[in-house]
Amino acid sequence: MKLSARSRYATRLLLDLALRETDQPQRTTLLSESTGITVQFIEQILRPLKKAGYIKSVRGAAGGHILDKDPGSISVGDVVRIMEGGISLTDCVTDEGLCNRSPICLTRKVWQRASHVLEKELDSITLADLMNNPDGLPLED
Repeated sequence: MKLSARSRYATRLLLDLALRETDQPQRTTLLSESTGITVQFIEQILRPLKKAGYIKSVRGAAGGHILDKDPGSISVGDVVRIMEGGISLTDCVTDEGLCNRSPICLTRKVWQRASHVLEKELDSITLADLMNNPDGLPLED
């Protein structure tokens, strides 16, 4: 599975807001400079994050965007689900009806199991974890 840029950039954007630890709205142009994400792409990413209640936007001259949840309550899995619509390696994992072979498919269980492991791992990592580990999370054997 290859995560879309939307998931990767949404995680980067949320982490950037969390690291600022301020209640002051952050302008899109500032977020673009600090994350390397274009202003246009940030605007696309913000919509689903606002709808999910992760970001609050403030209008006006002093407006911008604020993280609206505690970083410890936002998992990377949450972000991927918002941006991708779910976490699964194949479409048949979540919808057996998409493939007429699903009832007899010997490999579907592999994709289901691997998707579950991926989801569980992404759910175990929060923005707070990323904030507290500036050198990155250790890779497990």
